[in-house]
Amino acid sequence: MTKILTSSQANELHKSIIAYLSSINASQSCETLREELQIDSRFDEASCRRYEGLLEKKWTGIARLQKRVMELESKIAGLQTELDTIAPTARSTGKDPINWLPTSTRHTFESHRDTVTCVAFHPVFTSLASGSEDCTIKIWDWELGELERTLKAHTRPVSGLDFGGQKGHTLLASCSSDVTIKLWDPNKDYANVRILSGHDHSVSAVRFLRPTDNILVSASRDASIRIWDVSTGYCVKAIDSGGSWIMDVSPSFDGRWMVSGGRDNAAVVWEYATAKPVATLLGHEHHIECCVFAPPASYENLAALAGLKQAPPTSSSSEFIATGGRDKTIKLWESRGRLIKTLVGHDNWVRGLIFHPGGKYLMSVADDKTIRCWDLSQEGRLVKTIDNAHTHFVSCIRWGPSNMGDVAADAADPNKKSKPDSGNPGFQCVLATGSADSTVRVFT
Repeated sequence: MTKILTSSQANELHKSIIAYLSSINASQSCETLREELQIDSRFDEASCRRYEGLLEKKWTGIARLQKRVMELESKIAGLQTELDTIAPTARSTGKDPINWLPTSTRHTFESHRDTVTCVAFHPVFTSLASGSEDCTIKIWDWELGELERTLKAHTRPVSGLDFGGQKGHTLLASCSSDVTIKLWDPNKDYANVRILSGHDHSVSAVRFLRPTDNILVSASRDASIRIWDVSTGYCVKAIDSGGSWIMDVSPSFDGRWMVSGGRDNAAVVWEYATAKPVATLLGHEHHIECCVFAPPASYENLAALAGLKQAPPTSSSSEFIATGGRDKTIKLWESRGRLIKTLVGHDNWVRGLIFHPGGKYLMSVADDKTIRCWDLSQEGRLVKTIDNAHTHFVSCIRWGPSNMGDVAADAADPNKKSKPDSGNPGFQCVLATGSADSTVRVFT
């Protein structure tokens, strides 16, 4: 038989066996083994006690290692299965991204202790941030389904989140009813690197003006919109709306325009450069909860819906707007103020809106616990409803990482010789929602 142990290892094993036999009072076996293995007399009773328990420890240690190996093998098998079935977020599975609609819940994240009010995807990494009325922000890995960390700094409910900042130095901005905006640096383990103070009441929403610059826009219950330079922390512009609580604010993809909506039942389009209102959208019968500009990819469908003979150029960034409110309706507008269409279907307050980056669909969430998908190419017809998307009110929705703003800007720039690759849609087919049931769900 081939020797596996060295002489010293074999000697240690022999002594451990003799010590074990001695500890269980198997004296005859112990003496026989001493003689056969020629253990000298120097291995006396005192020396024997030093080896007592060693064999048992080694034995149980091996059992623990075997169990751990089996657990890791099972985990690897599970990850391999997940990798093989991963959605088009990271792999090509033959799905048509332009016509993709959410079908199944990939992950349900449970860690918040109160209503999840906002979610935001990191533009590069597989990180998803969620904010809650429990005053915390949680960072998740949305592909692996794991909680990465919890951020605690706000003293009141967190109401808005957005990733942005100059390329190579992405920041996470958060706002709260504690009247502050906080900036977190993912490159420094999400350290709180700056606090922006200036609003006089709860801050409702926060968005980077463009995904890759240092200008931040915030809206507040103090009826103002503030513009911040996150590199210095200074408020560079304050816009007094002269109205009431502004619930939401959203910039166009190129940062030239902003749309806001709130408790005066009106949405207002603002020009960033002059901080002046250019249009007021009147038609909702109750408070406006959410508002968003349509991406250029949707212009053709929305132009047909509006009765226009020709779609606006994609170089324009403020042609169409969608708003949702407590009157349970979604309204589609020309940005100059004309109402195009009212979408009726939700049974409760509409809380969040996103346009499908492919341009064909508009998606909404509401307090009726549903996600609804509206086909803009079919005059805004409701084509899909995900009932019981959550077990309570659905409070927010966000599309996954996307470079559609860059794609649209490049397409509109006459100096760009190359056009976007038609084989690359410029976005990932994944979205996240948050709810009053304290969970975050990722749909693929």
